[in-house]
Amino acid sequence: MFAKKLSLDQIQAFGKNTMSDHLGIEFTEVGSDFLVAKMPVDSRTHQPFGILHGGASLVLAETLGSVASHLCLKEPELQHAVGLDINANHIRSVKEGFVYGIATPLHIGKSTHIWEIKITNEDNKLVCISRLTVAILNSVSPA
Repeated sequence: MFAKKLSLDQIQAFGKNTMSDHLGIEFTEVGSDFLVAKMPVDSRTHQPFGILHGGASLVLAETLGSVASHLCLKEPELQHAVGLDINANHIRSVKEGFVYGIATPLHIGKSTHIWEIKITNEDNKLVCISRLTVAILNSVSPA
């Protein structure tokens, strides 16, 4: 399903000097139709009460889904993928260690992609379930 075959290093380079880089998100696996990343649960991703911030979970989810959509583009030089809508249910808290997200497609169309992102803890217990809708837009070349 992914139109583009990139190495994990190439995929990781997308996030250089971005929020995902700041939060320590690291891509760990790319399959033919799924993408996996991990994120540390530490002071960068905690909310004031010392547990994983729900917003950090959403950053992980949107990062995974948006990059996965980019990998699906047949003409990435003429198109780009942007988040249109995201929702999440936070199931359990995490205080430390890592969380792991996996993005899998629910729908890959011409103008929208819909991804399910499951985020688990180190014991493979569900922490957050998210759904991301991505709009596929035509790139505008500078005048």
